Parts: sequence; structure tokens; C-alpha cells
Amino acid sequence: MSVPSPEQIGLVQRWWQYATEDLQAAELLMQNNPEVPRHICAFAQQSAEKALKTALVLEQIDFPKTHDLDLLKNLLPDSWGVKHNYPQLGILTDWFVVSRYPILRENLTEANAREAIELARGIWQSILQDLLTRQIPLEV
Repeated sequence: MSVPSPEQIGLVQRWWQYATEDLQAAELLMQNNPEVPRHICAFAQQSAEKALKTALVLEQIDFPKTHDLDLLKNLLPDSWGVKHNYPQLGILTDWFVVSRYPILRENLTEANAREAIELARGIWQSILQDLLTRQIPLEV
């Protein structure tokens, strides 16, 4: 990876801010309204997606418009811990789809929401660790 430009650092910081805010929203909903698990799962997935896209932006890797977390994760170089720490992210992707479209009959539960937050927080922390190792200035 080459030394990132100030513009690239700014874009990385904006992606990271959105990832952080989505994780905070999921956690706040869980604390205050655990009866809305589909919204919690959606925010958790969006946090993970934006965290992965933060890493991809830093690596200057073009990515498709997709919510598929495994596809995004697999675009990253092997030096990113998330690739090894989270080999399967399909369930979080699936829960996002279920949370957004009423034609699917599966209902998400509070247990699903708790697991979604746990996964999203782990992905967020893994990417944070790698960003800090790469000395990317972030507000966390």
C-alpha cells in the first residue's frame, strides 16, 4: 500500500465515521427498543459493511455496490485481520436482506439482533486495529 494522500485519508475517515455511527445506532436500539430486531440487524450489518469499505478505500480497491459482506471482505489483502478472524459473514448479510424486504417470511428475533451487534462490533474492532496499525488518524 502506498502512502495515502490527505484526500484519501479524509474519505477513509468519513467511511469510518458512518461505520461507527451505524454501530452506535444498533447498540442504542438494542438498549432502548430490543423489540425492533430487524432495525437493529440492519444497522449492525451496515456498520460492518461500511467498516469493510473503509479498509477497501484505504487500500484503493474498487468495490461493487453490494451488501454482500463476504464478497467485500474477500477483496481485501490477506494482511487484514478481518479476513482471518471472520471467515463467514453470510448470516449478517442474510439478516440485512430479511430486515429490509417484507416479502421474506423469516422474522428476526432479539437473539438475532444481539448476535448481529456482536458480529458487527467484532468486525469494527478488527478493522480499527488494522487502521491504527497503519497509523490512520481516526476519532473513535
